[in-house]
Amino acid sequence: MERMVKVGKWIARHRILMLLIGVLLIIPSVIGIAKTKVNYDLLSYLPDHLETVKGQDILVDEFGMGAFSMVVVEDMELKDVAALKEKLNEIHNQVVDIPMIIGGKEIRTDKLADIRPPHDHQHLLGHYHQGDASHVQLAIDAAMKAKPAWEKMNWESRAAIFLKAAELIAGPYRQILNAVTMLGQSKNAFQAEIDCVCELADFYRFNVKNMYDLYHMQPNSSAGIWDRTVWRPLEGFVFALTPFNFTSIAGNLPGAPALMGNVCVWKPSKTAVYSAYIVMKILQEAGLPDGVINLVYCSGPTASDVIFSNKDFAGIHFTGSTGVFNDIWATIVKNIGKYRSYPRIVGETGGKDYVFADPTAKALPVATALIRGAFEYQGQKCSAASRAYIPSNIWPEVKALMQADLNKIKTGGVEDFSNFVNAVIDEASFDKLAKAIDDAQASPDAEVILGGKYDKSKGYFIYPTVIQAKKPDYITMREELFGPVLTIYVYEPDQIEETLDLLDAGSAYALTGAIFSNDRANIEKLTERLTHTAGNFYINDKPTGAVVDQQPFGGGRASGTNDKAGSVFNLLRWVSPQCIKETFIPATNYMYPNFLES
Repeated sequence: MERMVKVGKWIARHRILMLLIGVLLIIPSVIGIAKTKVNYDLLSYLPDHLETVKGQDILVDEFGMGAFSMVVVEDMELKDVAALKEKLNEIHNQVVDIPMIIGGKEIRTDKLADIRPPHDHQHLLGHYHQGDASHVQLAIDAAMKAKPAWEKMNWESRAAIFLKAAELIAGPYRQILNAVTMLGQSKNAFQAEIDCVCELADFYRFNVKNMYDLYHMQPNSSAGIWDRTVWRPLEGFVFALTPFNFTSIAGNLPGAPALMGNVCVWKPSKTAVYSAYIVMKILQEAGLPDGVINLVYCSGPTASDVIFSNKDFAGIHFTGSTGVFNDIWATIVKNIGKYRSYPRIVGETGGKDYVFADPTAKALPVATALIRGAFEYQGQKCSAASRAYIPSNIWPEVKALMQADLNKIKTGGVEDFSNFVNAVIDEASFDKLAKAIDDAQASPDAEVILGGKYDKSKGYFIYPTVIQAKKPDYITMREELFGPVLTIYVYEPDQIEETLDLLDAGSAYALTGAIFSNDRANIEKLTERLTHTAGNFYINDKPTGAVVDQQPFGGGRASGTNDKAGSVFNLLRWVSPQCIKETFIPATNYMYPNFLES
């Protein structure tokens, strides 16, 4: 304290000196302020090619300002990546034996089929046990045996099973399911996570929510009367015939009917047996009773012969080709007199999905939608952009932007997470796509303008390819290819109406479609004009990316029955409502009140 007093007195005696020192200190500070530049635009320090920078430029151009945010979560992504790579390596280095699961039991046969990664067809992942007609019948018998107890179970208990399954998928089984889908179906890490984890968990969770809403749909009642609806499961079993391209769809096709109290026979695609088996094991761990869902591996004709001639066949939940679905429908009609009730026929089939840009559309969003919409998961999506109609005024810029993106896109195995494109599912698909590319190269009516390479020496690799059709009815503008091949027709801006007619009549399908326009009046006109061309319609977005309970999926025309998987509308197909009327004080006189009274 004494020292502080002495210092204070010294400063008081030397006031002029202290003032001079203060002024001298201020001078360099002023100079520093004058020469220091402050920049709050962090994006200016980033490379121009980054998507964040491009997006900021678009916002500034359109609205005169822009903003962005950065979220950093320490370690999380790296941990997930490490866990997934570890699981990939583990599964890659083992040879798995996959049985059928019928009545809760593992069934093995003496007939084995190999499982090989499409991107590395020399490598053996494992094998599965093929069944025959006797195993299909065994599955039907197991389902019908399980049916009485399952349909009587409280809906809360059925819901709990699928909610638990969703938690298992998102938790302990996450990386297993991702890795198996990646290796078995050649799906990159991003596509796998979206599909077999996020979407399948969403299917199971939102199906429960939609079931709850459905059960609470009850009629009005008059005084003295109680009207109610009982949402009964179908009388018989449901056949789930599932595709290779989405593990989530494969898990939902038997899952949705089962949740509603039905029992199922499930035949997955032969190229997606591994992931189907893991989903089945998850459902078993979640508490699904034996026989409610029965997993069989056999040929389509073998399954059809047994199932569609069985009196207890009550419905089919299908995703696959239009041709197969048409054959199934014809067989059901042929056997219609054999069944206890009219079967429910629910199917999502093919697509020749389009992107239509009007002359006001911006080139960059159109190019991005074409790249992502056409080449994600090698175009092996029913919703994938397969044909596009681009006006000539923006086409040069769109083409240049697509070329720039394709120069950066890598194609290869799923183990390298930087590979955006992987292999198509099998050799038959590869050969079909390679032929389409070769035919376009040789045709006077088309030109391969981007890509065009393919190679099956190690894996079934079709490199992203863009064909420009010189005629609007060129074959690849009409027929589904189911691969990373996009066909573009360039039209003149003054021929919009004629081009829309070409689009409408150019395909038998009506699954998904997308329009791009910056003119609200045009958006309204295009939406109305194209109303029957797509069951899922996108405005200024790519034609892929349906989300459970947000954009439930399905299309019309040759694309299926449009029963919207992931919504209450699909669940409605798996119940047979019974309306019950209870009168509390019954009538005691056959005459109606005041009838013919004077």
